[in-house]
Amino acid sequence: MADGKVTVLARIQAKAGMEETVKQELLALVAATRAEEGCINYDLHQSSQDPALFLFYENWASREALDQHSRSSQIQAWRAQAGDLLAAPTEVTLWEMIS
Repeated sequence: MADGKVTVLARIQAKAGMEETVKQELLALVAATRAEEGCINYDLHQSSQDPALFLFYENWASREALDQHSRSSQIQAWRAQAGDLLAAPTEVTLWEMIS
């Protein structure tokens, strides 16, 4: 990654009946994460076609900043409860802007 920036797409699928709970838990991550050093943006989306699907679109100043985020207390707390709320493991992909 030439300039060090990294883009993350994190796809999250709630279990049936848990959509609102997952939404509230994910929204609770936003403010603290946006305040983290190296966070450029941390935007949560919900599918217009399937309310069980959520997507974080994130940009980080560096892979190191992303790694620090992954170790943060709020992310560790989310991971501890995610198994009870999600229909599948979170799908995380890293991207590099090329244009």
